[in-house]
Amino acid sequence: MSGITNKPGTAGSRRNAAAQLVILYHHNVTLGGRAWTLWASAKGLIRVSYEQDQGQLPAGWLNLHAPSARLEENAEVFAEMGVIGLLERYFAGEAVSFSGLPLDLWGTAFQQEVWKGLLQVPHGQLATYKELAVQIGRPLAVRAVGAANGQNPVPVIVPCHRVIGANGTLTGYRGGLKLKQELLALEGITHVGAKGHERFAF
Repeated sequence: MSGITNKPGTAGSRRNAAAQLVILYHHNVTLGGRAWTLWASAKGLIRVSYEQDQGQLPAGWLNLHAPSARLEENAEVFAEMGVIGLLERYFAGEAVSFSGLPLDLWGTAFQQEVWKGLLQVPHGQLATYKELAVQIGRPLAVRAVGAANGQNPVPVIVPCHRVIGANGTLTGYRGGLKLKQELLALEGITHVGAKGHERFAF
């Protein structure tokens, strides 16, 4: 996966963002019977919004990273990137690789570590929050890893849905547990359920 950008939420980064006019491209798609919104900068994909986001960027996130952004609907940006075709194949049940997509993910240095770790969890396999924490060299930061996992801006592509709780259940998912189950089922994982679910069973 190329082009992961470290944009920590510091005062300096906010001042720099405010000083620059950033164009953010977006396009709505229907995948797996649900509406999604794709977002990109000139450098790459920055966010994939769930259906419940209703095609909007979170105000706090936008104010932190690009308060002077101009939003522009542009399907061609995403077609040229190849992300639409890859997602269509994924939702058709194919084990596709997203490794060639340019990503411009905005977050803290720690979040970047977690998201890079998520990219190492293969299609059709699972990891616990503890295993992910160990993988990135932060074995004592399991809860922080869980929080960063929940802030992943590009679900599906950076596969936060493949991380489950220590008790073997789904635990949380920003898109909802039903969607998490659907994504795992697409990858042949049907034995993980919400029974015994605990929101913070990291």
